Amino acid sequence: MLSPLALTVACLAFVLILLVVDHREWPLGRVIAKLSASTCFVGVAVVLGAHRSTYGQLILGALVLGWLGDALLLSRAPKAFMGGLAAFLLSHVLFATAFVSGAVSVPAMGVAVVMAGVFGAGVLRWLMPHAPKEFKGPVLAYVVVILAMCVTAAGHAFASQRWAVLVGALLFTASDLSVARDRFVKQGYVNRLWGWPTYFVAQLVLAWTVATASVAG
Repeated sequence: MLSPLALTVACLAFVLILLVVDHREWPLGRVIAKLSASTCFVGVAVVLGAHRSTYGQLILGALVLGWLGDALLLSRAPKAFMGGLAAFLLSHVLFATAFVSGAVSVPAMGVAVVMAGVFGAGVLRWLMPHAPKEFKGPVLAYVVVILAMCVTAAGHAFASQRWAVLVGALLFTASDLSVARDRFVKQGYVNRLWGWPTYFVAQLVLAWTVATASVAG
């Protein structure tokens, strides 16, 4: 079995390949590289023993949903996009559940709620005018769930000193913005150029937190 470090390096290598093949518009290469990178971050959690703790199981479930979302978003068809949106929404829910399954700082979460509210209002003001009518409800729900994940990540990070949790959540949020911009505001390679690295690094960081699950609570 590959080591988590080897899987991490492989994931990052596939991300670089993904950026190249997407720029050159090689659809099959894009499918292979993207799903290979996603498989690697799931593998990291498995090798680190995600099944041994409730926290790890929740993280693994979130990563598997991320893999599914990645597969669905390979298509730009509306139904596939909605399916991918649902998969990632549930992924965020599982991440948030994992964070609150351990120690949390209520004061930190309180501050985070205020910051998330301001940030979320700005995102919605930017995004909603561009979203088609049938997407406005799902987008609103998605933004709320993303921010809830960040709030719980902040609460857990401050309580447990596991700062990787918060870093991963924030990077995941940044990558979500790239997807939203590409889908609703302005499509282009530049969105993926920064969105994919932040997304895959976020998943790797969160997968690695399984290694310290014993200090989560």
